[in-house]
Amino acid sequence: MIATLSGIVLASSIYFYEMYFFTFSDIDRESAQEGPGPVTSPTEEYTANAFYELYGGAAGGVNVWVEITSHNEKNKVQIVYYSDAKSNFAMEWVDVDTLYILNNEPNYPNSNRSIKLEIGKEIYHENGLACKSLLMKGEYEACYQN
Repeated sequence: MIATLSGIVLASSIYFYEMYFFTFSDIDRESAQEGPGPVTSPTEEYTANAFYELYGGAAGGVNVWVEITSHNEKNKVQIVYYSDAKSNFAMEWVDVDTLYILNNEPNYPNSNRSIKLEIGKEIYHENGLACKSLLMKGEYEACYQN
């Protein structure tokens, strides 16, 4: 009975930690591949870079994330977008601080993960872990998920 209760407490603790203490530190940056970019904002204050992360081996897939480098804040880097990569991916600046990220699979309408993000205020994380994270709450005003 003690072993069962210990197992339940341990499993619950791991779930709570994974859910509410998420950061992007688990991204495998060493095997990441550069994606489209860099794309510089109209005022050259920001630079957006996309990266691809393979997961799951031969039967797996690819995640994509977008990092924003803020040149006015000592080249501070912040991840603003994280999702499963689709075949049609591109980034373009809509205005001074709004980045449009196109990420969709044209033959599958439900696969669209495209979004406009106001840099410094909004982020997107496909499964919402960044939105629930207590550690990341101060990094954005709005968080979007699929």
